[in-house]
Amino acid sequence: MELTGTVTRVQIAPPHPWLDVEAPDGTWRVELGNPSQTQRAGFTAESASEGDTITAIGNRSKDESEKRMKAVQIEVGGETYDIYPERIQSP
Repeated sequence: MELTGTVTRVQIAPPHPWLDVEAPDGTWRVELGNPSQTQRAGFTAESASEGDTITAIGNRSKDESEKRMKAVQIEVGGETYDIYPERIQSP
């Protein structure tokens, strides 16, 4: 799935860094890779801030009542971060 919205919170801590993103249908939790994986992708605590627009591509929670996804790629501030490059599928 693809999600675009505004960052409301950034947390870079184990077990998985995450972002809260306000989208038209509510607030989503966007989980990133483990801290090492996220850092290898170049994403740090300074990569996104409250108020930034973000686009995340990834997998939605199997429980569709949850607004939660695991990102494989995110774009913020003109930068693209491939959290799980091996999972990115070309259109």
